[in-house]
Amino acid sequence: MLKRAFDKEEDGDVLITGGRRPRPRDAATLILVRRDAAQPRVLMGKRAGGSAFMPDKYVFPGGRVDPQDGKAVAWDELTPEVEAKLRIQSRRAPRAFALTAIRETFEETGLIVGRSAEMPAACPEGWADFHALDVAPDLSPLVFIGRAVTPPYRPKRYDARFFMAEAERALIDERPPVDGAELSDLQWVTLADALKLDLPSVTRFMLGEIGARLEAPDEALSPPFLRWTRTGHQTGRL
Repeated sequence: MLKRAFDKEEDGDVLITGGRRPRPRDAATLILVRRDAAQPRVLMGKRAGGSAFMPDKYVFPGGRVDPQDGKAVAWDELTPEVEAKLRIQSRRAPRAFALTAIRETFEETGLIVGRSAEMPAACPEGWADFHALDVAPDLSPLVFIGRAVTPPYRPKRYDARFFMAEAERALIDERPPVDGAELSDLQWVTLADALKLDLPSVTRFMLGEIGARLEAPDEALSPPFLRWTRTGHQTGRL
């Protein structure tokens, strides 16, 4: 399984065959899990066909960390255990990754990970729509389950942190997800059905991590770290 964590070089994406390789940009992704049916379900959507990164692939909500994300006011912070893992080999404040995952989920699906609160008049850039709802993002339900760096032969590269959260605890209400410009065909799917979709290899890998955590909730699993070194793809655990 570990050897299939990255897409192969011939998997249809645009490749860089020479010249300077782009530096990975920090990013964050949120995997919401529902348990209100016979089998757990995760929220996935299809990326736009014209996207420069993973077009037409089914993915979880997420995106690039914006410089102001780490300054957003929160209802509650990350657990100490999650924060400690996020600090490993990273210069950015751990809360910035969680806040990015929450903001991107809101922008791409309309779903709100937060709690009702009287918000201050001023807010960081990119957070105005969230603040206007008088909701504060809640970081405490987010569990850090993995990190992956896009290989250097891709034209766009990200150093992505993947979070998991129980939808019933994390979401403010029961509103349905709404398709947007970046993600369409949003749907709650079982892990088995998700694996039948057109997925990037890293997404398929993270579904395996979700399955392992659902099967053994009391087992302490360290987040996998997928990256490229001089000797090729490597998968370790943080």
